[in-house]
Amino acid sequence: MTTREIIRGSGILLAISSLPSSYGIGTLGKAAYGFVDLLVDLKQKYWQVLPIGPTSFGDSPYQSLSVFAGNPYLIDLDVLVEEGLLKTEEITSFQWGKDSSGIDYGAMYENRFRVLKMAFQRFDQEAEEFQQFREENNYWLSEYSLFMAIKTQHNDESWLTWEKEIRKKQPVALEKCRKGLYNEISFWEFCQFEFYRQWQKLRSYANSRGIKLIGDISFYVGLDSADVWARQEEFLLDEDGKPSVVAGAVPDRFSESGQIWGNPIYNWNEMERNDFEWWRKRIENRAKLFDLIRMDHFVGMVKDYTIPVDAKDASQGKWLKGPGRKLTDVINVAAGTVPILADDFGGRTPIPGVKKLLNKAHWPGMKVLIFAFDGDTANEHLPHNFQDHYNVVYAGTHDNETIVGHFRDKTEYELAYLYEYLNISSKEEIPDALIRAAYASTADLAIIQMQDVLRLGNEARMNAPSTVGYNWRWRLGKEQLSEERRAWIRNLAAVYRR
Repeated sequence: MTTREIIRGSGILLAISSLPSSYGIGTLGKAAYGFVDLLVDLKQKYWQVLPIGPTSFGDSPYQSLSVFAGNPYLIDLDVLVEEGLLKTEEITSFQWGKDSSGIDYGAMYENRFRVLKMAFQRFDQEAEEFQQFREENNYWLSEYSLFMAIKTQHNDESWLTWEKEIRKKQPVALEKCRKGLYNEISFWEFCQFEFYRQWQKLRSYANSRGIKLIGDISFYVGLDSADVWARQEEFLLDEDGKPSVVAGAVPDRFSESGQIWGNPIYNWNEMERNDFEWWRKRIENRAKLFDLIRMDHFVGMVKDYTIPVDAKDASQGKWLKGPGRKLTDVINVAAGTVPILADDFGGRTPIPGVKKLLNKAHWPGMKVLIFAFDGDTANEHLPHNFQDHYNVVYAGTHDNETIVGHFRDKTEYELAYLYEYLNISSKEEIPDALIRAAYASTADLAIIQMQDVLRLGNEARMNAPSTVGYNWRWRLGKEQLSEERRAWIRNLAAVYRR
């Protein structure tokens, strides 16, 4: 198998939801096209957007209601006005949140679908393009739309609380739901039609300007999702659909008690029996949306860290063997020519077999510079230890503190090696020095969070794993980068052949 070509370049990590807009959350509209233009101006080649699926409780895109669906919150309402499906005064009559620097998910939940249903009422369901979309995406769209319709009917409660005949997907009960909820099902299909249409237009524009989109795929899926409800036998669940063990992370220097994510664990034996069909369809779908795919938590391909569902912390977990090369081979075929990037970071202690499988799959791994300066000159995240160019280097990721926040409380003693390595002498110099180090490295891709480009502190942190309430809310203000800052980034891209 030949390695998929990745053009040396740099890019910016920014979730679509973090874009500025007048309606409470970033969308696939005007600001997204403007960000593509900004990337072009900064001599960038890549935009990493994080997962784009519909979110549920906790608002995390890594706990999506479907691995195939797009988030209806990201549908641009002004585009629906242009299509004659909405009026501007209808949109502005709703409250979208008072703080433009953050997302009010409560307001989104209360109002977004009310507005989208106004648009749906004016939508021509007989349109040929809509019918074609339904047919082409039937594999996942029919079950997702049915799931969402039933969920809406049950006041958004988890499918685990539904009537047994619906929970267990008995054919007579499901047929009754399809007939009784026909209009609601069509609404959810409409939302996906609009999302996919807007997404493909944005991607075409980005590609036409030389920008490639990197999309994230979460390794695990949310328990309360169409995927788990529709394929209960492919997850480790009991007779009632409840998991006995859930996914998480081992205790390490970032979390002394580990992390409990709550996702159900795959029944790998069952998945293998049908040749990983769901995984294959999932990757084929994402390969049509993204130019590169970043696979979150690659470690899970080798081993699942499973925690008893009633455990108080993750220290009580144990490892279960993952599917290994059987699954990576399926993913490689399904992805076609789209490169797969692997989040292979496994915490403080390297997990045996991860690097071996990564090499067999021919996927580039990732390095994170804020993890590099622990005083060990052999640390794998230090640029001089990169073994080849087939890597993705980040200064920091969406799951970490910002660069400014990470180093703010470090002592001068703790920073001595970093200062020497980066040839700087103060904390104020760290963000730009790390960005320069990422650009100067041999790694094919250098990706920097927008928060770090703007040198923001932890008030702009995107996600603190294992916490709920303040994550995934940060938004980019309408103010632009100064011309001086733009010139500096352009210069880095030129100097280091990015």
